[in-house]
Amino acid sequence: LFMSFNALQSQATVIGYANYKKIEQSYEYAKKAYKEIDAKVLELQQFVIDKDKEFKNIESPVKKKAFEDRTQKEYKNKEDAVMALKAKKEDEIFNNIMTATNVVAKAKKIDVVLDYRVIFTGGIDISNDVIQYLNTRPNPSKK
Repeated sequence: LFMSFNALQSQATVIGYANYKKIEQSYEYAKKAYKEIDAKVLELQQFVIDKDKEFKNIESPVKKKAFEDRTQKEYKNKEDAVMALKAKKEDEIFNNIMTATNVVAKAKKIDVVLDYRVIFTGGIDISNDVIQYLNTRPNPSKK
């Protein structure tokens, strides 16, 4: 009986948890990335304002139509670029956080890391350790 208890005990799973939003909001690279995305969105808004002013100064209906068509294409290209940048940065941030979580979990001998919202009691919070890991190392996604 004693041996089987020890065998069970040695196979116990160590559970950790992390607060993804807290990590993301405290991660310096993520803060910079989201500021960069916000700046691009503001540029897009300014583009629309500037084009609207230009449009109001066009007299000919034919020129207005051509301007509208050209502006719509240009806007679509700019919007696609912003969306691509946003997706790329979000993927980088997510992958960096997952990598850091794995490294921290291994170092602390934690077998499973769950989202903090599924833990009612127990477990080990590694959120601050993940934040520290991320903010003290260069961005692993940068090549």
